[in-house]
Parts: sequence; C-alpha cells; structure tokens
Amino acid sequence: MPSFDIVSEVDLHQLTNAVDQAGRIVANRFDFKGVEASFERDERRVVITAEAEFQVAQMEDMLRSALVKCDIDPAAMDSGELESSGKLVRQAVTLKHGLDSAQCKAIVKRIKDEKMKVQAQVQGDQVRVTGKKRDDLQKVMGLLREEDFGAPLQFNNFRD
Repeated sequence: MPSFDIVSEVDLHQLTNAVDQAGRIVANRFDFKGVEASFERDERRVVITAEAEFQVAQMEDMLRSALVKCDIDPAAMDSGELESSGKLVRQAVTLKHGLDSAQCKAIVKRIKDEKMKVQAQVQGDQVRVTGKKRDDLQKVMGLLREEDFGAPLQFNNFRD
C-alpha cells in the first residue's frame, strides 16, 4: 500500500553552506568594511552579531536569501529578540525542526475534511499518509502545499 511521510526538517549541511555563504557576502560588502559583523552557527541556531540594529536586520535578510539559495524554506526561521551588550548587538535565529502535536493534528484534520480515500496518522513529529492509489497521495500533497501550517512541509519516504 503506497505511503509517504509529512515532515518539517532542516538539512544541517545545507544550513552550514547558507551561513558560510552569508558570511562571505558580509565580508565582501562595502558598507560592512571595518565593521565587526559575523554569523555563528550552533546546531539549528544562528547568532547574528553586528555593531548596529540596522546591520543586524540587513544580515538577517542576507541569511534569508542564502537559505533560499540552499533550498531551505525561510519560513523555518524563528528570529529572537535583539540583545545589546557593549558596542555589539546580537540576535539569535532558530530554525524550526519537526512538527509539534498541534500542527500534526491540523494536518490530519485538513486531510480528513477533504474526505479522500487515505488514512493519516501522527507518528511523533511527523504524519504518515497511506492510501490505495498513488494519485490520491499526490492529491493530498497538492492540497497541503496550498495550506499554511506554520512550518515548511516536506514529503519524504514515498513508498509504492
């Protein structure tokens, strides 16, 4: 019986590439010459450090564009509060990983509301959808791509 999993994941290797790319952009920009500005990555958390708040905002946009280039949905970004310490301003950006139970329940409810011939069940931080026909599963994927559940969705582990 065909099935697939609905997940919300961030590839850590691609995240490293995006942070490195954003760091190179900052190093080459004329308006950041002589400015203490950097990106630091720790697992799924990126700390943006600069001398002024507007520079942190510009760096956040640079990181967002680098994430898009590395095929990471920027909707996974969760920006924290700005923190000032001395002459530096910091902002922590956390990338969401996994679906919480409320999002999983909303996905299952949305699938059941369509009355398609598929079953959806929550398995930890993901949702497994099974059905008799591959076409039904592809309709579910199309339906979920149109909705906003507060996290970027990926469809993996497709089995025929």
